[in-house]
Amino acid sequence: MAAMRLEQPWRRQALPGRHCGLETPAVFVYISLKFLVGMTKSGSTRSRSFLLPAGCIGPKSAKRFSDGSDAQTKEHCEANDRQSMTATASEGDDRIIRESGIDARIALIVQPVLRGIGFRLVRVHLSGQNGLTLQIMAEREDGTMTVEDCEEVSRAVSPALDVDDPIEKAYHLEVSSPGIDRPLVRKSDFVTWTGHLVKMETSVIVADRKRFKGKIAEAGDNDVLIERDKAAYGEEPTVRVPYDAIADVRLILTDDLIREALSKDNRERKEAKRRRGEPDDDVSEGAEPDAAEEHEQEI
Repeated sequence: MAAMRLEQPWRRQALPGRHCGLETPAVFVYISLKFLVGMTKSGSTRSRSFLLPAGCIGPKSAKRFSDGSDAQTKEHCEANDRQSMTATASEGDDRIIRESGIDARIALIVQPVLRGIGFRLVRVHLSGQNGLTLQIMAEREDGTMTVEDCEEVSRAVSPALDVDDPIEKAYHLEVSSPGIDRPLVRKSDFVTWTGHLVKMETSVIVADRKRFKGKIAEAGDNDVLIERDKAAYGEEPTVRVPYDAIADVRLILTDDLIREALSKDNRERKEAKRRRGEPDDDVSEGAEPDAAEEHEQEI
């Protein structure tokens, strides 16, 4: 189990007109292609449920416009607020790929909380899945993330989200690890996963393209060198993509990636346990490739 990527979804489920009772969430354990290898965990860990008032714009905004200011002034001020939040979110954020809109506002709320408990934000995404789902993807500084870590993050960020009310409707809160086929959001991610296959999209045209597939050949200070997987006729076999041009990039699942990810995860967990003075697991590193092959066969 120590070599698995763990993920725990938490649900905020609202009932009309009142606060809901507490529910015990299920724990889901995923590996590789989000293959479900285990579920259900009992315990006292619970998630709170609530329903925001319809049309709520947050306590601060409601107070600001309680004097009957016109809608145009309100809209202008909210636009300024959004720009200010985006600028503030950029300060102290070492990610090269960041959110925009409501996702950026949520990231601004949860990032200081995560840093305070020893985690770093990978991504925030609000989607229409299951009504409305807020996914917070996080990890420890050493890249590990356990089910217990997901529980800790959920308990820490929930009060901050309750106070700021960034989402006007009821939603499900899901805290997860980046997974093996993870998004790369920091320069250090490109260094760590040099030599592996990625799928990349850019915000501007680079070398006559906006989509690339290939291996990370080199991660520099200002750009990344991609070795094309299948270069078309007349194209250079490699292309340099500036970091500030990248809109999205994710690792592609391969046998080599699975083996290295499991090995890296096991080493980091053992190192973390040694730092805490806990005994190591009985799983040897030599068994990791076999374990990876076994998971691939199951999938």
